[in-house]
Amino acid sequence: MTEGNFVDYVKIYAASGNGGKGSAHLHREKYIAKGGPDGGDGGRGGHVYVRGDKNLWTLHHLKFGKHIKAGHGGDGGSSRSTGADGEDVYIDVPLGTVVKHKETGVVIFEITEDSEQKILAEGGKGGLGNWHFRSSTNQTPRYAQPGLPGEEIDVIIELKVLADVGLVGFPNAGKSTLLSVITAAKPKIANYPFTTLKPNLGIVPYRDFRSFVMADIPGIIEGAAEGKGLGHYFLRHIERNSILLFLIPADTDDIKKEYEILLDELRRYNPELLDKDQLIAISKSDMLDEELKTEIKQQLDKELGNVDYLFISSVAQLGLTELKDRLWDLLNK
Repeated sequence: MTEGNFVDYVKIYAASGNGGKGSAHLHREKYIAKGGPDGGDGGRGGHVYVRGDKNLWTLHHLKFGKHIKAGHGGDGGSSRSTGADGEDVYIDVPLGTVVKHKETGVVIFEITEDSEQKILAEGGKGGLGNWHFRSSTNQTPRYAQPGLPGEEIDVIIELKVLADVGLVGFPNAGKSTLLSVITAAKPKIANYPFTTLKPNLGIVPYRDFRSFVMADIPGIIEGAAEGKGLGHYFLRHIERNSILLFLIPADTDDIKKEYEILLDELRRYNPELLDKDQLIAISKSDMLDEELKTEIKQQLDKELGNVDYLFISSVAQLGLTELKDRLWDLLNK
């Protein structure tokens, strides 16, 4: 999928159908001059549903159809016949989609399972026919209920990428390169910051035909929690990942400091992110000789405490099997 086709934020106007009118018909038949009331009920208006689809990865299909309307209910007829229900409309979305009220920003619901469906706008109830209003004192009611109007709602539909492993790092840390090497994904790679502007997903093949999903997400910078750089655009995609893989280049001046800046941005955005399992990968480690690597290890053992780390190189294919093993163990511990 090209980067331009990845859409993770759309505004939608949804309107459910109006309920049909009840009928005020009076029964008429040969030899029955004054039959009683036999008006049927109106049909209900169509609902607008949001439905999860595991085969979708983006909201691109909603980009050009932002006005969604369900069908109106049919009117009641004679012989107590009920009007047809209005046609329901389904908005299919990827798993991990959040639906928010446009004005208030309040989350209405989220979709996390395949075929899960929730009503976004409920169709209006159909009106009752005059059959329901007959009584001993009013045997020929000539009135019926109108149908109730449907609902209208403006919402924001937002995708938070669902992946097993989320890559966290500064721009140019080598996230896209790693994803391109250990998965079949083909993200855009270049030697400048913010090459990645949209999340990329890749399936990492593992032993015995098993696999897990990794997400390369736009790079973080200091102040991202306040919306600097790609800010919240990046951070909301991290919320749905089981493991955070911090990618820090080996040529960084201070590995511990860079890790702490990344942690701080996550903490300021959502402290719950720090409860996830973490692993640090020192990327571009093919630039290090054994002596320098040993020196960095000794320093990191002192500074990082219990945080697990390893050295990798995507270009030289170093440490990638060990990385997969560590990630698999964390996912299945």
